[in-house]
Amino acid sequence: MKEENNVADLSKVIAYAESILGNDYTGHGFDHVKRVAGLSQAIIDADELAVDRFVVQAAAYLHDTVDDKVVADVTAASNEVRACLTTAGASDAQTKEIFSIIENLSFSKELLQGAQVVSVEGRVVRDADRLDALGAIGILRTSYFGGSHQHPIHVSDLAPKTFQNHEDYRKGTTVINHFYEKLFLLPEKMTTAYGKKEAQRRVAFMKDFLEEFYAEWDV
Repeated sequence: MKEENNVADLSKVIAYAESILGNDYTGHGFDHVKRVAGLSQAIIDADELAVDRFVVQAAAYLHDTVDDKVVADVTAASNEVRACLTTAGASDAQTKEIFSIIENLSFSKELLQGAQVVSVEGRVVRDADRLDALGAIGILRTSYFGGSHQHPIHVSDLAPKTFQNHEDYRKGTTVINHFYEKLFLLPEKMTTAYGKKEAQRRVAFMKDFLEEFYAEWDV
């Protein structure tokens, strides 16, 4: 998607995202979407991609404001996001693309429908979102989310699952199993050069962490 000449006001989008996600305690808060926005820019710069930067940044900041993990009423939340984009001065084409990205971004949605994000902007935001699930940040976010949903840290005789649908994925198992059930699958799903390289680096760190974790757990 070519960058449009209209000057949409990203600050309004950022302020809206912070108002919705500022008090999230599941690992999907404003700090997360801010990092996704930063990682998106890093991908664009490293891979020298021609994109509509407003679409990328807006989708990065807004993607969890319509996620059923975070909001109770997805339809109402989507209407609010649409109003926010109108106020910010986004064009109809930009708004359509932003919604195409944020409604098809999640790993659980991919379980249901397969990978739906096909635009360059969408691939950038998806890789950035998945990078923030990896590395040191990923370890903490996984633990934070698991604790908020009363998932056990680890059960030695409970093997990781292969999820076939959204409902099974949402039930979860343990914090440690989530590494194998989702996180270690992400590098092969990356579609940008920067995303692939950075995902591999972050997963290597996580595997080192697990070696230490198992040694301490099995005292």
